[in-house]
Amino acid sequence: MTILKDTALPRDERLSSIEGILFDKDGTLLDFDDSWGPVNREVALLASGGDAALASTLLRACGMDPETGHIVPDSLLAAGNTREIAAGFVSAGSLLDVEWLVPRIDAMFAGAAEKSVPVTDLAELFATLSRRGLRLGIASSDNELSIRRTAERFSLTPYVDFIAGYDSGHGVKPQPGMVLGFCAATGLDPARVAVVGDNNHDLHMGRNAGVGLKIAVLSGTGSRDSLSACCDIMVDDVSHLPGLFSVQAGEV
Repeated sequence: MTILKDTALPRDERLSSIEGILFDKDGTLLDFDDSWGPVNREVALLASGGDAALASTLLRACGMDPETGHIVPDSLLAAGNTREIAAGFVSAGSLLDVEWLVPRIDAMFAGAAEKSVPVTDLAELFATLSRRGLRLGIASSDNELSIRRTAERFSLTPYVDFIAGYDSGHGVKPQPGMVLGFCAATGLDPARVAVVGDNNHDLHMGRNAGVGLKIAVLSGTGSRDSLSACCDIMVDDVSHLPGLFSVQAGEV
């Protein structure tokens, strides 16, 4: 774990001011490569009309190496929502219409929730943070149905106060609307909220909303180099969060 920036407030005081955590989903709660590599290939093949060579071209254009599966940090497939990805495919050569692609890609993404791989024991993580008095939410560039299916699959629903996808009416990342929606749902001021994410869309969303802490995780598509400029704290993955938020919650 690395604290990247000095501030006027001591580390423990900054952490103790946090009363809610808003998580990104993919790359933050879910292992990005294992969860999304296969579905990205399927979606690109759909957008290519079954042309494998064109599908590879579409993947490269949107940030994924079709050979290695590597995702470029902050690329469309790393951080974009369904409509942005569909538009990227069309710009890269797909002959299909964005409006035709969006609902089909959304359905494929929602179905992928059943095959997703968690970064850690998510139910235990959320239960622990909830016992410490923290309000919890999930904000993703995925569609809301996919997020809710993920929450149900990993038994997170009892601990989650707020869920937002790109289609939930709160705007899209990196706009501040998802954070502000979480604040409205929980009654928290943005300064009392920490945003946790694996790419700069997440961190910029937090910055634009004026959150108290921006926490970067290295479990997704972002790297130490790509994330360090905009985060306050960097951890390997979300399993480190109970250690960060243990003191102020009063749990022995």
